[in-house]
Amino acid sequence: MTLEEIGQHIAKRLGARRASLQLSLAEVASRCGVTLQQIHRYELGANSISAPMLWQLSRCLDVDVHYFFEGIEARE
Repeated sequence: MTLEEIGQHIAKRLGARRASLQLSLAEVASRCGVTLQQIHRYELGANSISAPMLWQLSRCLDVDVHYFFEGIEARE
C-alpha cells in the first residue's frame, strides 16, 4: 500500500466518522480549531493530515487514533 493510499484511507475514515456522528464540516472544524475548508480538504484527501492533527481529530471525534487505520491491513 502506498503512502497516498494510506492517506486516502484515513480521509475516508474521517468522513465516515463525521457522518456517523451527524456533524457538519463546520462543527468538526470548530471542535478542532481549524477552518471548515481544512476539514473538507482532509476528507477529500487533498491535504495530508499531520500526526498532531490526527491526534486532535481523534479527540474531537471521540475515537482512538487507531480508528483511522482500521481496515488498512485488509487492503494490503
